[in-house]
Amino acid sequence: MKSSRYLVAVPAALALALAGCGGSTGSSESSAPAGSAAPGAPTDDSNCADEAVFCIGLVTDTGKVDDKSFNQSAHEGALEAQKQTNGFYKYIETQDAKDYAANMAQFTNKKYDAIVTVGFLMTDATLEAAKANPGTRFIGVDQGYDPAAVSGKNVTGLIFPEDQAGYGAGYLAGLMTKTNKLGQVLGLEIPPVQKFAKGFEAGAKAANPAITVTTVYHPAGDNAFNDPVWGAGEAKKQLAQGADIIFGAGGNTGNGALQEVAKAKGAGTEVFCIGVDTDQWDTVPAAQPCLITSAMKLITEGVTETLVTAKDGDFAENQTLGKAGLAPFHDFESVIPADVKAKVDEVVKQMEAGTLQTGVTL
Repeated sequence: MKSSRYLVAVPAALALALAGCGGSTGSSESSAPAGSAAPGAPTDDSNCADEAVFCIGLVTDTGKVDDKSFNQSAHEGALEAQKQTNGFYKYIETQDAKDYAANMAQFTNKKYDAIVTVGFLMTDATLEAAKANPGTRFIGVDQGYDPAAVSGKNVTGLIFPEDQAGYGAGYLAGLMTKTNKLGQVLGLEIPPVQKFAKGFEAGAKAANPAITVTTVYHPAGDNAFNDPVWGAGEAKKQLAQGADIIFGAGGNTGNGALQEVAKAKGAGTEVFCIGVDTDQWDTVPAAQPCLITSAMKLITEGVTETLVTAKDGDFAENQTLGKAGLAPFHDFESVIPADVKAKVDEVVKQMEAGTLQTGVTL
């Protein structure tokens, strides 16, 4: 498969500015790398209060912007928005959840125009910051807001149909498995991850009712999405139990699972893996020996589009639906049978048309 299979194509319209500072919070900070901005763009945030200067700030949950998955996708979206708006961009990598508010305040205190907060766990802190700073636009990635809790149009939650991406990946796995045993190694048990997982299992069982799916979530903790050792260990257990396809969904935790499968006997011929969030063929090359596809949500594109929208003012809606899809099969194009690809394509088309529902509820 040379091109991606998109499951949902609803234009994203969120806007936020990304910034990164450290200071007393103990969080790490960085400006956009040299050369990433357009000629003539601001080189620091000293003039963010000037209406002619567009400043973007980004705050992660407790992940890194080089996690090769979720946070990196948002970071890359902010970098692209910086180029398109000729603006300034900084990010903060939160190290402790208690610092969410302080990290966002470092941007609002300097009059940043838009702030992107990355992760479901930042929902409450983002809404509080948006309420206290009506002149700043906030984009909450993976944050679904109760309309009754939103005070203005300066905040929007960028959400994705993870259940559909998971369903497509699971349907493929259900047709490809030889042992009828699949595994999932996941991050924290929060709604976006649950939607991936439940969609994956629903798709797999729709393709092959004889399948069993073993699912494990990371125990609660600040490193739930940054624990590749735990992810690798869980994948090893599932392989030993006979799983021949493992879905890793949980930042670096899931990456650990993918890389464990890639090292296993029969990787790419007898056992396979499926990535998440972005096309992990590009971001986790160590997983390539087993990686048949990735269940993607197009975070980079969604963040870019909503930030560009934010430059023009408040959002039309407090909720924005982004896109999801399956990544290309890359080197496994010839390994996956033509009839399997045709069946997966048909399922994707049905979901896109709205004639096939995943049945996932939380």
